[in-house]
Amino acid sequence: MLKTYKQKFSLLRQIGLVCCSALFLSACGSGQVGGSGGGQEPDAVVQDLPIVYVKRTIPIDENGNLISLNLLEPAEFNPGAELLLRELASPSANEISLSQVFYDQGLYEEGALIDIKDLSVSADGRKLVFAMRAPEIENADEDEQPTWNIWLYDLDTNAMNRVIPSDLIAEDGQDIAPAFLPDGSIVFSSTRQQANKSTLLDEGKPQYAGQDEDRQVDAFVLHTMDEEGTNIRQITFNMSHDLDPNVLSNGRIVFSRWDNLAGRNQVNLYTVLPDGRELQILYGNHSHNTGTNGNRIEFVNPQEMPSGQVLTMTRARTVDKWSGDLTTIDVENFTDNTIAVVTGPSSSTAQVSLTPDNVSNDESEISEGGYFNSAYPLWDNTDRILVSWSLCRLEITNAAGNPEFVACTEERLAEENPVEAPSRFGIWMMNLQENTILPIETGEEGFMYSEAVAMQPKPIQTFIPDGSIGTELDADLFDERVGVVHIRSIYDLDGTDVSGVSIPVMADPALVTADQRPARFLRLVKGVSMPDRDLVDLPGTAFGRSRFQLMREILGYVPIEPDGSVKFKVPADVPFTISVLDAEGRRVSGLHMNWLQVKPGETMECRGCHTGNSELPHGRIAAQPDSINPGAMTTGVPFPNTEPALFADAGESMAETWSRLNGPREPSVDIVFNDDWTDPTVRAKDPSFERLYSDLTTEVPTTLACQSQWTALCRITINYEEHIQPLWDRERITLDVDGITVLSDYTCTACHNREDAMSMPQVPAGQLELTSNPSTDEPDHFTSYRELFFGDNEQEVMNGALIDRLVQLFDANGDPVYEVDENGELILDANGDPIPVFVTVPIGAPLVANSAAASGALFNTFAAGGSHAGYLDPVELKLLAEWLDIGAQYYNNPFDVPQN
Repeated sequence: MLKTYKQKFSLLRQIGLVCCSALFLSACGSGQVGGSGGGQEPDAVVQDLPIVYVKRTIPIDENGNLISLNLLEPAEFNPGAELLLRELASPSANEISLSQVFYDQGLYEEGALIDIKDLSVSADGRKLVFAMRAPEIENADEDEQPTWNIWLYDLDTNAMNRVIPSDLIAEDGQDIAPAFLPDGSIVFSSTRQQANKSTLLDEGKPQYAGQDEDRQVDAFVLHTMDEEGTNIRQITFNMSHDLDPNVLSNGRIVFSRWDNLAGRNQVNLYTVLPDGRELQILYGNHSHNTGTNGNRIEFVNPQEMPSGQVLTMTRARTVDKWSGDLTTIDVENFTDNTIAVVTGPSSSTAQVSLTPDNVSNDESEISEGGYFNSAYPLWDNTDRILVSWSLCRLEITNAAGNPEFVACTEERLAEENPVEAPSRFGIWMMNLQENTILPIETGEEGFMYSEAVAMQPKPIQTFIPDGSIGTELDADLFDERVGVVHIRSIYDLDGTDVSGVSIPVMADPALVTADQRPARFLRLVKGVSMPDRDLVDLPGTAFGRSRFQLMREILGYVPIEPDGSVKFKVPADVPFTISVLDAEGRRVSGLHMNWLQVKPGETMECRGCHTGNSELPHGRIAAQPDSINPGAMTTGVPFPNTEPALFADAGESMAETWSRLNGPREPSVDIVFNDDWTDPTVRAKDPSFERLYSDLTTEVPTTLACQSQWTALCRITINYEEHIQPLWDRERITLDVDGITVLSDYTCTACHNREDAMSMPQVPAGQLELTSNPSTDEPDHFTSYRELFFGDNEQEVMNGALIDRLVQLFDANGDPVYEVDENGELILDANGDPIPVFVTVPIGAPLVANSAAASGALFNTFAAGGSHAGYLDPVELKLLAEWLDIGAQYYNNPFDVPQN
């Protein structure tokens, strides 16, 4: 089909060359209603349905260049847009300005420049919602400018109204990308972050919109509201953007999510229920190198086709030409371009381009087949799509010496340094059955026509009501404002048993002791909303050695059952992630690279774990293979050699059995292990242990209430100066029975100091200084922090001063290196001898931000047999480990950062 399509497309382009060239030269249609030559175009696509689209001034900068369209700046304002309704999808049909109502009603002065985008039609074809931004206020600050609002147009009454009538509420955030839900309510993307702000207030912080994980703009997440603009609810909880929601036939919302946790940085397709339950990735994790020439693309503006496939605009992150490729995705059978549902890699692919094969989404080259800006599939069994398309044009000098625009051809593109002319986006009807693309509005110079939608009925999507308490939602969990996560086994890694023995053997206490299990606890971690710079100035030093994980809070810890399963409570309506830990509380898994969420009362099911490079379906429950954890074999009897009271139902994981009998595991801010499973008649239970914050003699990074009883509002917030430096400063002196004689002094800063007890210079023990003096390298940091995470030089005491140690430099052959001048000639001293080159001796940093396991240089010294064994308490080592794993940030509360 594509080859035939390309041939017909090329033929249309050649036929159109004569007509279009004349139009280009005469600017035919400019300033006329319809913009299509005053009826000079043939009625090629007459249809008995109205269409609505946006006409906008080509956005250019002060240098006359087209302003780039950045996917990650959704609130960008490009003034000069007009909303137009064409009574029929025909070049000669009457065209009406719908946005004129904004001026007729006196909302804005005639000619004031507004912006309009994100058009969406109700299932009955009678209503239109869109995003509109009011004109710029001259000389006003950015935070005083109007925000994007959602507007609704009723075709039957010709009425135009802002969905949220209150100015105060409407201006509470940037609202874009609306779409109708089956019950007439509206899903949209917004920075208002309503639930996030409520959580911030509960955490004792001011209410503010958190910025994306690149800290550039406020994060957009999905909300819903009634058609009257009431009952606004936040339904997704990403730390970066959730954009372009649309509703699938099955009632689920499909949208584009910027996955940017710890710098992952890709835009994938996700789905979620209208009330925020069952958030799942749909497609795209391993499909971003599928653009023209293998360039990187993102998946934007997903819409369902009548065939059930999803139509997306695949495009670069930032586009100078405001275009992409129209791509359908077989989401029913694939989770990635070459990864089929359940069965794994396939010989076919999920993605199919609907455009000719000479259309490029590679921004570095000219797209011979032209440019596509938007698409809207019709639901009339004709396989037609309304598109915004521009012919590829070149600027040449004609025989008279004047500039002229001509269509791109292979021959012209092969000439040296072809000059591309500005795109001229118009509205066209693409017919996939006939392989044609025919004009409705050919466009005009200096303007672009885009986002055409048909006011046409289509099958109403399945209505999915909110989860009901007592059926879909657990009433007790709902009241606690928590949900539950069940992972069937963390030893199930993409269908491979990584337990080292087998999951059934690992689950049998008679065969494996607790100390032999590699996975012992799960850490729950929450992202911290980043305020904008006007609220809190966060210099790079506030994050410490790495901004990789920004700032993090720990929600708590839960034990992993012997078979690797875990079922636990987690706060609802917050973005969280998980880490698998060993018995010492150190992460042994890779970072989980997706933000998870649960609604109050919801239970999320995970069959196992996966690697970041996994080529098997994951994250989409129905697409994954069954778990390899067989669970209990028989109903009514315990797992082999376990406590008789823990009787199982067939197929249950150990976590399910425990949860059914005792309720899901409740997190704790402490690490606590009790052997709940071993049958004492088989062997002695494994010894209990605990790492309690109450045992700390230094500042505790959580509240006393959370140490006593965990709730959904409990947070562990670790700041270096407040919680880690006191470990080095803590007095660790053992006195004789007389209470005076010092038997030992293991205070860290006693030895790891540049001065001894008499204030005389000394080399810090191990060349590591752990004092709280401001660093000479970075005054915002203590010296100890810089010494732990940044490279340093060996030091020595010379002439009563502590200085960097210098050693003579030798080359690769072992010969000494001498100083030379700019000509390479030896420089001689007063005695006529060459001058040796001396260099400092570098020392590597002992700690690794983001990984306690990789920081063995420190932890091994405190282990049994280490030089500092017993110097730090187990709970202090746990504190160090958790802080390192979440990023070793200098601050984990932005409001604790000193402000100048």
